[in-house]
Amino acid sequence: MARVSDQLRVLIVDDDALVRAGLTMMLDGIHGITVVGEADDGDQVPAAVEAHDPHVVLMDLRMPRVDGITATRELRRRRDPPEVIVLTTFDSDEDILFALRAGAGGFLLKDTPPARIVEAVRRVAAGDPMLSPRVTRRLMERSAAQAGAYQRSRAALAALSPRENEVVLAIARGRTNAEIAEDLFMTVSTVKAHVSHILTKLGLDNRTQIALLAHDADLS
Repeated sequence: MARVSDQLRVLIVDDDALVRAGLTMMLDGIHGITVVGEADDGDQVPAAVEAHDPHVVLMDLRMPRVDGITATRELRRRRDPPEVIVLTTFDSDEDILFALRAGAGGFLLKDTPPARIVEAVRRVAAGDPMLSPRVTRRLMERSAAQAGAYQRSRAALAALSPRENEVVLAIARGRTNAEIAEDLFMTVSTVKAHVSHILTKLGLDNRTQIALLAHDADLS
């Protein structure tokens, strides 16, 4: 996770050279963000991350040799992995769920306005999830339809303390750490500690997966 004071380093992974060029031109013009590298396939991601140490990877889904979901899953196994935002033209339920369960912190469609992409880079680098509105609606609809997921999610959340469940609900509603601290009368450091304990107890990787679990449990 990047500190607020950091110059955010972004790696762009897409097999379309025009997409990479467009994203680079857009992001390099934003104060506080630098595009440090590019890759045109998922199999180049480990070496590119090793070479450039990005805070955020903008990841395409469909690439010729190694797809974005596989590349994201491998990245999240690193000791100190960068955050991943999937940026794609594909938004099937399977694509969305596989990407988020692989550890992506954001899922945006390529028709997302530039300002929202910039916002996503900053928010995901800070540890807050960012999903396209259409993606959020589809996730909520799917979650409501899955009774089995509901039961499993409820059982998992039952292992948390009441305070931790309050934090889970706030995360599912898209609240930042600072907003949760204000809402629940805690310090930001206490919120961060709760989030860390929740991730450990539930065996999850990031806040996006906490939000997914909460949606499965119909908490939000």
